[in-house]
Amino acid sequence: MDASIISALAALTGTAVGGMTSLIANLITQRVQLRAQWLGHEKNRRQVLYRDFIEEASKCYIDALQHHDRDADIPSLVGLYAKLGRMRVLSSKPVMHSAEHITRKILDTYLEPDKSFVELREMAKTGSIDLLREFSHACRVEFEELQARQF
Repeated sequence: MDASIISALAALTGTAVGGMTSLIANLITQRVQLRAQWLGHEKNRRQVLYRDFIEEASKCYIDALQHHDRDADIPSLVGLYAKLGRMRVLSSKPVMHSAEHITRKILDTYLEPDKSFVELREMAKTGSIDLLREFSHACRVEFEELQARQF
């Protein structure tokens, strides 16, 4: 084979390899960026859902602790269950189980006698009024796992 043909083939092969390397690097970079954007969007979606659940659950729990012989706040409970349903689709099992536990506890609290201010103060001292501690911890762990998957 002629040396000029070998040189031309080597140049073409080098160009092809260089082009393929650049193309593959671009595809990998684009995929990593899209994954990071998707995970960021997913994290924001969950943050909004969890924030709304915490606010709704807090209101329902206080209402249940001091409902003064009136019926439960059904619209708020429906909102709480709607958020719980969304969590079943989006959330990890620990977050979902914790949210289910909170919802059951709120329903059970409506069946208990009202708490006096002194009882509420004692519950605050012992930490038993903090119904959302386990849920908050499960959410934090889930967000840390999402963050780790992002990189």
